[in-house]
Amino acid sequence: MLDEGRTRVLPDPPEAGGPDLGFDRSVHMDHYGTRLPFCCVGAKGIVQRFVELGGPHAGRSLDVLDASGGYASACLGAGSPVIAGALRRAIEDSGYVTDEIASLERGRVLARLFGPGGLWSDRFPAGDYHVSGRNSGSEGMELALRLVLESRFDRRRLRAAEGREDRNVILAFEGAWHGWTGALLPLINRRHYRAGLPTLAAEPYGITVEHIPFGEIEAAREYFAGNGHRLLAVFIEPVQGDAGILTPPPGYLREMARLCRDGGALLVADEILTFAKTGGFFGMTDDEGPIPTDVTVLGKSLGMGVLTTSMVVARRDLTVRETGAVATSDLRPITCAVMGAGIGHIHAEGLLERSREVGGHLGTLLRREVVERFPDLYREARGLGVMHGVELTESAARDVPAFREHMIRNGVYVEFMAGAGRRSHGLRYVFPTMRVAPPLIVTAPEAESIVERIAAGSEAIREEAR
Repeated sequence: MLDEGRTRVLPDPPEAGGPDLGFDRSVHMDHYGTRLPFCCVGAKGIVQRFVELGGPHAGRSLDVLDASGGYASACLGAGSPVIAGALRRAIEDSGYVTDEIASLERGRVLARLFGPGGLWSDRFPAGDYHVSGRNSGSEGMELALRLVLESRFDRRRLRAAEGREDRNVILAFEGAWHGWTGALLPLINRRHYRAGLPTLAAEPYGITVEHIPFGEIEAAREYFAGNGHRLLAVFIEPVQGDAGILTPPPGYLREMARLCRDGGALLVADEILTFAKTGGFFGMTDDEGPIPTDVTVLGKSLGMGVLTTSMVVARRDLTVRETGAVATSDLRPITCAVMGAGIGHIHAEGLLERSREVGGHLGTLLRREVVERFPDLYREARGLGVMHGVELTESAARDVPAFREHMIRNGVYVEFMAGAGRRSHGLRYVFPTMRVAPPLIVTAPEAESIVERIAAGSEAIREEAR
């Protein structure tokens, strides 16, 4: 537990003119059912200062190591001078034009990424791909879906394109997560999130979504053999996030790309969570290099924890009918300044390479110091880069909120994924999973401290259960 030397009590309660730390609880919509009884009052790097809002320790301050990165979005932690400088310069100099007008700031970042010799030009050469921006990962995935649907539609005659009439199935994966918004719900196979909500449009121009287990190449081959002629697209996460940080076996992602190419289906990669988290910028990578995709959606870390944004990179022949994809937030200058500065800093400082090393050390510690020490609480640890999951046992999974509170009181902030649940083809049930995905700036000593605090929180959970 945190000792007295690491805690303090805020001096001024609201009645004495101090801040009302819990005011947002009365006006902010509750999306969780059970909220955590803490308030963040400041942060620097991966350290966040929390204050307890109630109970016997109300007002107590805790220094908490962030092992979540704000839904895995703050890859440079809090207070990055690089991002602060980019924001200041962009606000003062870059303007706010929409994508209707060319922007020097937009041109800079796109040239740096996709132009000749650009950081991503080997994967997405500018002659073959074009780019759009959106406010969030969900909005980016909505645009990706729109590009897929438009690819089978004759916009002039307003009917299915000739020869594409039977391409009316999208393949997704059990346990997948692609966003909350309405059009994306059919891509999620868990009824809890879909029941009572709208589905995609009915035929003749609608689409059917079917699901197979992730990471099982024989299941994919079997599906393509029987249904490939109907398949319009495959939506895939390089690592399944909400399913519990499920990593595919070597060769799986490249074989999925081959099946799509040979079968005439589009491949859409959801890299919203995996962007800059797997030891490289992209999870759709193996020992042979980049794995080709038709559409790739980036998000979360792309905004460096300062902005919510996403980027959709698509083959040039994939487009939307005229004015059908205009968005207020499409790569505005300030967004581009933040993205460009952050990506440039990650590259220049070798943060991806360092994250591979620190992340490997983190994974080893999670297996040895958490899973092996607490087999009653955890089933296994898995992951790559700085993106790891520690799956709970069936009995432990019944009380995730208690896990979160104990972890925070022992000085570490983690998130919990739903798990893949029940899967087909005789595969085992995947229970809720603790996601340990600290920012790229995490050091080896900080990773060790994160694991020590997770172990301390686990001990507290075990003691409470006795």
